Amino acid sequence: MLGLLNGRLCGLVTLIVMLSACGNGDSMESFGGPTMGSTYSIKYVRRAGLPAPADVRVEVEKILTEIDRQMSTYRSDSDISRFNDLPANRCQKMPASILKLIRVGEQLSEQSEGSYDLTVEPLLNLWGFGPQGREEKVPAEQALAQARQRVGYQHLRIEGDQLCKDAAVEVDFNSIAAGYAVDTIAARLEALGIHDYLAEATGELKAAGKKLDGSPWYIALEEPRDDQQVAERIVAVDGLGLSTSGDYRNYFEQDGRRYSHTFDARAGAPITHALASVTVIHPSALMADGLSTLLLILGPERGWDYAEKHDIGAFFVIRADTGFVTRTSHAFERVTGGKTK
Repeated sequence: MLGLLNGRLCGLVTLIVMLSACGNGDSMESFGGPTMGSTYSIKYVRRAGLPAPADVRVEVEKILTEIDRQMSTYRSDSDISRFNDLPANRCQKMPASILKLIRVGEQLSEQSEGSYDLTVEPLLNLWGFGPQGREEKVPAEQALAQARQRVGYQHLRIEGDQLCKDAAVEVDFNSIAAGYAVDTIAARLEALGIHDYLAEATGELKAAGKKLDGSPWYIALEEPRDDQQVAERIVAVDGLGLSTSGDYRNYFEQDGRRYSHTFDARAGAPITHALASVTVIHPSALMADGLSTLLLILGPERGWDYAEKHDIGAFFVIRADTGFVTRTSHAFERVTGGKTK
């Protein structure tokens, strides 16, 4: 499977007590593998009558293979790559999954006044972060101006089952595809009768039910450090998706300045504020994925205001002179209240 998300940040650490079996014949099963330029993992409690791990794995990998075929910008034959190759004023029939993500992206773009945008791929490539990026460097003003003419969610529209564009824009689902994959996998697990599970892809995850010993699925929110993984806070998750976005592992430095892989489409440049990472907890892993990116783009002040206005459960990690400080939205405290350790 070719990568969809190259170098995707994995900012969540799952803490699992692995028990092989218990007296009633139930067992904890797990499997995983490569996907989207990173990895995926599935853990679930197998009870009497539920499918074997090999059969569940087949179902999960069917989903991941199809998403890769539809949405990967790292393979030229994917649905979205073929659309990206089209000139302006053209349309292409698309699967319902892609049209769904386009609508979610439009919603997030409108709510962020254009800072979040699915069409930033020309900028990503220009700065060296995209699938066609050649060198990580600050681009020349003329090249930047030309790339910005090919960026803008308003150039996309849906007509029936077709996606159309009135400018030569390119769509990149990097900020929401993994969350969509997790939601789709979770729905399939539920359909198979599996109700106690943790599904994770490239760091985005969703958990439901309990572990084999009856304890919750505990998720550790990672402190943004390059040298090691340090748990900043641990929360119990049941029926919710979590996503962390951060700028501390994919960046370059030039002339003493740090340039993140996360872009503010309205500014046409990488973010430069002090927000190091943000975790969102939401019933939908898709929305948690997109919202964590949106809040990271907006930064510590605008992002906080957005989270409070829209009642989003968000955990902010902000750079300070003495290290890092954290801040949680009211919705985050409400959702995780009494379930941290």
